[in-house]
Amino acid sequence: MDVFDLFRLNGKVALITGGGRGLGEQIARAYVEAGAKVVLCSRRVENCEKVKEELIAMGGEAVALPLDLTKPDSVNEVVEKILNHFGQIDILVNNSGASWGAPAFEMPYEAWMKVIQTNLTGTFLMSQAVGRHMKEHGGGKIINIASVAGLRGTPPEVLDAVGYNASKGGVITLTRDLAVKWARYNIYVNAIAPGFFPTKMTKDVLAKGGDQITSNTPLRRVGGDRDLQGAALYFASAASDFVTGQILAVDGGSVAK
Repeated sequence: MDVFDLFRLNGKVALITGGGRGLGEQIARAYVEAGAKVVLCSRRVENCEKVKEELIAMGGEAVALPLDLTKPDSVNEVVEKILNHFGQIDILVNNSGASWGAPAFEMPYEAWMKVIQTNLTGTFLMSQAVGRHMKEHGGGKIINIASVAGLRGTPPEVLDAVGYNASKGGVITLTRDLAVKWARYNIYVNAIAPGFFPTKMTKDVLAKGGDQITSNTPLRRVGGDRDLQGAALYFASAASDFVTGQILAVDGGSVAK
């Protein structure tokens, strides 16, 4: 075995929520390149179907399934279908997310609940359902996609989405707590906290404050198509077999300031 073998995912099955676009799609491509079979899940399953076909054209094996993270029955149904099809889930990436921009004084209750239920409760429900399987089958890797917004407050001129910040802060604490609770079962739980990447969710934010965001980032740019893949592969692979409960900021150095 050489050092590159530590990063190979041959024979592994990875479930990626929100895998039909943005960061989830980037991660799915990295995992297929590393040898994994991937399952892409989202409420908009048509996006996952498109990415699935592209991954198959690359020579990978991929499946697309509909998922509503706010409904426990939907979560359990997806996990059951994957186990029936592949017999295992080795890697879970909790990537699906929602946001709502509004001043904190004016945040609608319904919008707050949607963001919290998707980003935090959904991450817990999926981790719980997959974690039960991992416990019975010797362990696995869970990677939560948090955000640098969960590590600190943000000026409203840059990001005015209090529910998003709060939910991602919750994901970070959930990551650390599950890592401690589940280490005895060989279940690793880590999180990536991305900075700003061009995605559908960040399009309006970058259009409004992109210059300020890049000027406040030491590397003076936003994330690119490959910038999250290395971190996602590290946490999914044997390369991180002595690492759990960690939050890795992939943000161009913004939280180092």
